[in-house]
Amino acid sequence: MDDKRNLKIYRTWAPIYDSVMRPVYGAARRRAIGLMNLQAGEKVLIPGVGTGLDLPLIPKGVQVTGIDLTPAMLEKARAKSIDQDMIFAVMNAQALQFPDDTFDAIILNLILSVVPDGTAAFAEAWRVLRPGGRAVIFDKFLPDSEHPTLFRKLLGCAIRSIGTDPNRRLSDIFCQMQGLIVERDEPSLLKGQYRIILVRKQRDIQ
Repeated sequence: MDDKRNLKIYRTWAPIYDSVMRPVYGAARRRAIGLMNLQAGEKVLIPGVGTGLDLPLIPKGVQVTGIDLTPAMLEKARAKSIDQDMIFAVMNAQALQFPDDTFDAIILNLILSVVPDGTAAFAEAWRVLRPGGRAVIFDKFLPDSEHPTLFRKLLGCAIRSIGTDPNRRLSDIFCQMQGLIVERDEPSLLKGQYRIILVRKQRDIQ
């Protein structure tokens, strides 16, 4: 997986992404965003906003910044924007162009398994999240207690060809983050292969 390949893959996905993905992931997205209890006036970042399937779930008055590497996906998201507080930009989630401590909340739905380096993408999200802020993750991860079988490794190679990696461990992504507090970790789709995790950034990080 690399950015150049992902650009090609998701440019192809853009016209059909909503019709394929909304029925499968809609309820889980709603659950993840609901856990954040977003309030009017808060600043929220959505790395990998894609076609904007999260946008209708955001309460009014929340200031949303959505970034994506793929312009074709981002155009679909812009078309869903009916709120002047929504800003969109072509940007790499692994190298965010925002100062530290910019956002009150970050939504990471189906992005950490898509970018070439999920750890780098989360580290960047963590950098721009203010102390006391929270992030929610909805994605698929390999359980810490499991070692991928040969079949799963081969399946992972096949699935990566369509733009996502099912064999990443959340513990590897979290391991070097300072001040990370897990407030919620619950199973979601495919008997818990997908999870919804709510984390908060400690206020007094040394």
